[in-house]
Amino acid sequence: SSGVAQPADEKESHPNWEPHPIQGWTPDFIPKVTQKGVEMKIFDEIVPVTGEEAIATSKDLAQKEGIFTGISGGATTAAALKVCEKAPKGSVVLCMIPDTAERYLSTPLFADVDADMNDSEVE
Repeated sequence: SSGVAQPADEKESHPNWEPHPIQGWTPDFIPKVTQKGVEMKIFDEIVPVTGEEAIATSKDLAQKEGIFTGISGGATTAAALKVCEKAPKGSVVLCMIPDTAERYLSTPLFADVDADMNDSEVE
């Protein structure tokens, strides 16, 4: 969405890359298949999602829906929710979350969860 193409040498970082906590998403470059899709204009929209939105949505999914997913699952859902906000009434939007949060217990996703149980959790 920056309008800047990935350098020809894919070993180079993209010039607009910024660190983010979304594991499973491209770290610092635009994959060739994505760059080709952008060049061919075969997408409807690029929906940006911040790391904070991704983490918040992942936590909401766990607390409100019982869906235990990682940060990328939260980001995917956050993007789908943004699409839903603009979609015509009666639209069907599919959001696939092929992940679980178990492998992310030591990541920023759970940084505010204490390792030890408190008194109310023990009861």
